[in-house]
Amino acid sequence: MQITKSSVAYASILLFGTASALAGEQYSAPSETQVGALIRVAASAAHARQAARYGYASLATAERSITIDNQTRHINVVRMETIAIRVGEKTVTWTFDTLGTSSFPLSEIIPGTEQVTVYVDENPMYRGGQ
Repeated sequence: MQITKSSVAYASILLFGTASALAGEQYSAPSETQVGALIRVAASAAHARQAARYGYASLATAERSITIDNQTRHINVVRMETIAIRVGEKTVTWTFDTLGTSSFPLSEIIPGTEQVTVYVDENPMYRGGQ
């Protein structure tokens, strides 16, 4: 079989034309539903990054429990302490990994708790010196 310029050109057109057609099918514009889902995922990821400054939800056994009600204005925690926080009918177990943060609104990690400030004390295990 002899390879000519025209056969190479024909093969190139066939190969690249097929690849373009496949790419067009695989990479079509996202639907409104897909765009909405992407926006929700991005917002959730942004909230997760923000909440990470204050620690993280934990599956560890809580060292103690705190119930937040309408009268609660602040809670005191120790850095790296794991606490079960009950708000209404829901409970979140949270580890306060808050290096460099001495206070913050609880609403940063639990919606609906805008009136509560978290005060974070340094863990004695991490204090310098004796």
